[in-house]
Amino acid sequence: MSVVFVPERLRRRVEFNQEAIQRMLEENDQLIRCIVEYQNKGRATECTQYQQILHRNLIYLATIADSIPFEEDAFSTVS
Repeated sequence: MSVVFVPERLRRRVEFNQEAIQRMLEENDQLIRCIVEYQNKGRATECTQYQQILHRNLIYLATIADSIPFEEDAFSTVS
């Protein structure tokens, strides 16, 4: 899923939509809950696979965020 190792010239061609991003955010929420549950049970080995998936998803979302042009006005506060 991650495009980290894709050449820079191809990264801008990543296609995404709001629904896919929302599904991934919901998946990340569930992954975090599973990780916490397994950690509380002392089952660190099971945590690892979920942490790897969560990491992959976060890198993918960060790549998408980096491909979106920054709009300074979107983050300014209204006085």
